[in-house]
Amino acid sequence: MQFSAPLKSNSKKIMLLGSGELGREVAIEAQRLGLEVIAVDRYQNAPAHHVAHRTYVVNMQDKDAVLEIIYREKPDYILPEIEAISIDALFEAEDKGYNVIPNASAVSKTMNRKNIRTFAAEVLKLKTGAYEFVTTKEGLKAAALKMGFPCVIKPVMSSSGHGQSVAKSIEDIDASWETAKEARGDASELIVEAFVDFDYEITMVTARNGQETIFCEPIGHEQRDGDYVFSWQPMQMSPLAKERSQEIAKKITDGLGGRGLFGVELFVKGDEVYFSEVSPRPHDTGMVTLITQSQSEFALHLRAVLGLPLGFTFYGEGASAAFKSQTHSYAPVVDVDESLFSENSFVRIFSKPEAHKGRRLAVALVFDKADKALKKARELIKNIKG
Repeated sequence: MQFSAPLKSNSKKIMLLGSGELGREVAIEAQRLGLEVIAVDRYQNAPAHHVAHRTYVVNMQDKDAVLEIIYREKPDYILPEIEAISIDALFEAEDKGYNVIPNASAVSKTMNRKNIRTFAAEVLKLKTGAYEFVTTKEGLKAAALKMGFPCVIKPVMSSSGHGQSVAKSIEDIDASWETAKEARGDASELIVEAFVDFDYEITMVTARNGQETIFCEPIGHEQRDGDYVFSWQPMQMSPLAKERSQEIAKKITDGLGGRGLFGVELFVKGDEVYFSEVSPRPHDTGMVTLITQSQSEFALHLRAVLGLPLGFTFYGEGASAAFKSQTHSYAPVVDVDESLFSENSFVRIFSKPEAHKGRRLAVALVFDKADKALKKARELIKNIKG
């Protein structure tokens, strides 16, 4: 374990468990509110480490190691920012009076696809696509045949699309089984999902502060291999579909409870809305809010955690495009063309200490009518190198 020594402080203190690019934006907003920030991750020089008061490097799934840091720092709020964390550590910390955001039970449910899918479909009775859980390759083949092709295969615990695949025929099952092993989490059990015939998918960013629940404008997004590539806001949808999306988002977040911001992923077919997943933290597709709103999803997350009012102004339409590395390198240098900076566009570079093919290193943001913004964002990331 590596760490810098704590100093005596009278500020409220937050601890980020996970310090990637989303965590860094949370840390920046926390600094603006005068909070003391402790950033923890499994590797050194993670993005949020650059802007935190103190940093730790630790095996995030080691219960004792995580608890040692919590007891050492005594944070007012613990913000899990990734899925691969020792949930036992969070439950124990909560039992001892620490404030886990939104709460340890919600983190436990959402970090595991089996837990959240059964909770949403069987407890809350939300509409979802058909699904089945399997633990063997033979079980995977049987479930895929039952779901029909194409079907989506995911580890029960992973992040950013790692380990996820689409099987288009029975011949793809062996490859999907091997792909699942690439998960950053638990690949001992898989969820096999029937392919939902949807028109589009959205993220309904939802915030709760203990007194009110608010929604950002729906965010449309495009994924590749289960990971976000492009997003735009707002997604044009019928008033009824939007109303139903907000109803589902409120029902799932009410069910999970606690304070903070949630990214609720939904499939939409006409006016019908299907629940997909939910993250109890800022969502990668929500980076577009850095340019479209007076209070980004990261600022709203901190406000919700602190119980502050959640009002904000939606400035207007915009889009984001993720830049992903095509090579492997240490201390990668991300070069950007001057064209990325204009009166309605800019780029955020994440300063990750290592790059590998497919790793997200930066995001381009454009403020314009959504279709024009998305077209420009797609062009701009071609002018990033790294």
